Amino acid sequence: MNERRWRRFAAYGPAFVLVVALLLLWEVGVRAGRIDATLVPAPSAILEVLGNKRDVLLTHSIQTMLETVLGLALATVLGVAIAVAIDLSSWLRRALYPLLVASQTIPMVALAPLLLVWFGFDILPKVILVVLYCFFPITVACADGLLSVDPDLVRLMRSMRASRWQILWLVRLPGAMPSFFSGLRIAATYSVTGAIIGEYVGAEQGLGIFMQTSANAHAIVLVFAAIVITTVLSLALFALVGLVERIVLPWQESTQRRAFGAVGMPTGPKYM
Repeated sequence: MNERRWRRFAAYGPAFVLVVALLLLWEVGVRAGRIDATLVPAPSAILEVLGNKRDVLLTHSIQTMLETVLGLALATVLGVAIAVAIDLSSWLRRALYPLLVASQTIPMVALAPLLLVWFGFDILPKVILVVLYCFFPITVACADGLLSVDPDLVRLMRSMRASRWQILWLVRLPGAMPSFFSGLRIAATYSVTGAIIGEYVGAEQGLGIFMQTSANAHAIVLVFAAIVITTVLSLALFALVGLVERIVLPWQESTQRRAFGAVGMPTGPKYM
């Protein structure tokens, strides 16, 4: 247990030290007058606002998190469904893959106002925007994972007269899980951003509209407080996906440690 804790500290300790050092420099710069506190407030001022405005921030955070979780869940279902479809049919792969890539060239900032016009100020347009942000990395990662399954296992199942769906359920999907979780981690980091953009364009509650009203009122410290919460929510979702992966694929963590010398870096394909 102590060895595992040491390994995790060795993996994330340098990043923690760097963040603390940057925050200290930031604080000193503001207090020394080198940084304009009205434009870039000190970390201590942001922390104070987080405490004083916790009730208001909590209300907006719950709304944003609801949109994020719903959108990410729907994106996961949609992404896996599309990945399975294009894996089962080469015709669908040729037909859908270019459309999937083209969908990512559409500026979401430009699409958000249209969703607002079509679906109103309710939660639906924000959820749709989160889905559009998140489904692509899940689809691509899962599809690549399905393709990279050991062909010997597939041939073995065919020799046992397994059906196509049995091969998919018993071999391809389990074999694609590491790649799927890699895509899901990427999607989790995008998801909160999608909800924020949707709220920024138009909403009654949420961190996005809170940032907009705070910026319009020149309450920059409130904007920074909302940014801090957004970052924490993204990191929490990323960590939650990692926790689920360790529960579902307990052998994956030991494989990563052997492959990367216990530095704690994620494996799987990269789509950034």
